[in-house]
Amino acid sequence: MLERRETYPALYSEFRWDIPQRFNIGTAISNRWAEQTPERVALYEYRPDGRTDSMTFASLAAQSDALARGLERAGVRRGDRVALLLPQSFETVIVHAAIYKLGAIALPLALLFGVEALEYRLFAAGARAVITNATGLGKLAVIRTRLPALETIVSVDGADRGAADFHRIVADNQGTYDAADTGPDDPAMMIFTSGTTGPPKGALHGHRVLLGHLPGVQFHHEFLPQPGDLLWTPADWAWAGGLLNVLLPGLYLGVPVVAGRFEKFDPETALVLMEKMKVKNAFIPPTALRMLKSVTDIRSRFSLSLRSVGSGGESLGRETFEWARAELGLAINEFYGQTECNLVLSSCHALGVGRPGAIGLPVPGHQVAIIDPEGRPAATGQAGDIAVRRPDPVMFLGYWQNEQATRNKFIGDWMTTGDQGVRDEDGYVHFVGRDDDVITSSGYRIGPTEIEDCLTGHPKVALAAAVGKPDPMRTEIVKAYVVLRSGVEPSDALAEEIRLWVRERLSAHEYPREVAFVESMPLTTTGKVIRRIFRERARNEAGESEGI
Repeated sequence: MLERRETYPALYSEFRWDIPQRFNIGTAISNRWAEQTPERVALYEYRPDGRTDSMTFASLAAQSDALARGLERAGVRRGDRVALLLPQSFETVIVHAAIYKLGAIALPLALLFGVEALEYRLFAAGARAVITNATGLGKLAVIRTRLPALETIVSVDGADRGAADFHRIVADNQGTYDAADTGPDDPAMMIFTSGTTGPPKGALHGHRVLLGHLPGVQFHHEFLPQPGDLLWTPADWAWAGGLLNVLLPGLYLGVPVVAGRFEKFDPETALVLMEKMKVKNAFIPPTALRMLKSVTDIRSRFSLSLRSVGSGGESLGRETFEWARAELGLAINEFYGQTECNLVLSSCHALGVGRPGAIGLPVPGHQVAIIDPEGRPAATGQAGDIAVRRPDPVMFLGYWQNEQATRNKFIGDWMTTGDQGVRDEDGYVHFVGRDDDVITSSGYRIGPTEIEDCLTGHPKVALAAAVGKPDPMRTEIVKAYVVLRSGVEPSDALAEEIRLWVRERLSAHEYPREVAFVESMPLTTTGKVIRRIFRERARNEAGESEGI
């Protein structure tokens, strides 16, 4: 954990990891607090109708102990993969704690997944059990016979379609449970990569991953915990961002976490939740922040209690950063990481660390560099791969049953991210884009995120994707695919207006030479634009124009 220092150099140089020889996430987020302050609130649940409920650490510890006993009686053993197909809810947290106490491996999955995506992940992981709700049961019914390893299904909505009743299991198995004696490197969870650039892979993490996240969480939330702190995120808890940036660190630090039951992100609903619950600390991904721009007069209409807001998952961009400072009244602390090794770069404006357009400096405890293809540090201002040196407590154990992919992730002791970045003269890292996303035009290497951020700054644009379209003269040109705000009609004149908007604000080589209007924007469950769909579309368009 971080101990506050006056300057970033002092904080970074004096930080030392303290990873115990035995550690179990399940007891650390529940029983540890239940023994000290049993009536301390662990979770609040906010429903769409505005009703709220709360759960204490004592209740979380008791219910997760009971569920662990029940799952063990059902045949779930240490090392088995147990999938969670649930929304943000009390039950989700109980299940997580119980799985870790069993010494089993949690497999968080998003309810938004279609049946093919679910089948791929459940089959690849060899999931032994699934805990879900009525929505998940409907999807499992389609693929159940194609999942030979799946033996146990539990429903939080009552026994149905051959599923056991979650609440009956908890009621019938009351009593303390002796958690598995796990070490920091024993596997705890498997989180599949988002699949923006290829087939998703299961990144396996040890129990130490929670401890590895703490410095980054405390850093971008400006030395969490402070009196009155309260955490919330719209990010799905099935994603590393929601689970490991908010839920588990909050519980470990004793900071209450708000669970919101929403089918999809809605800007107005999010603002009402933050106002009513008096949320102090939020993790809001860049796409969600850009969607908040559609809400007018936020400062006059909503009384927000925000103390800190972090954002990550993709680059935030200068335009959105400045908007948030004006409308939310604070500086967004941008951070960076990926499923395999999260929260390794961050901003902390309370410590004077942060600047618009940069994703931050190395978080204390992590060694991060920009490297060339041979693993050598790149020069200042030179683009290269963002890389993290091992060993590192937050780094994954490896890809599930894919040793070759794990080896390919490293150059020597540097774990490569596949993301391109540039380090400036002050050490700040600026995100350029994923290797596949970088646009090469007239000799320039152009990252799409700054263009997309600028596009969404236009008053008529809701969401945007920028990709490279093959061009015989320039190698590629920038093409933008744009979703307009409600009520705005597309036109050639508007396309030209949008092109000039970007040219005037960025540069002559970065603006989109073509703008296409689309009805919707394909997003991953983590809220990232799936650019490869538009890259393929642009390539097909280029081929057709050349008569291929």
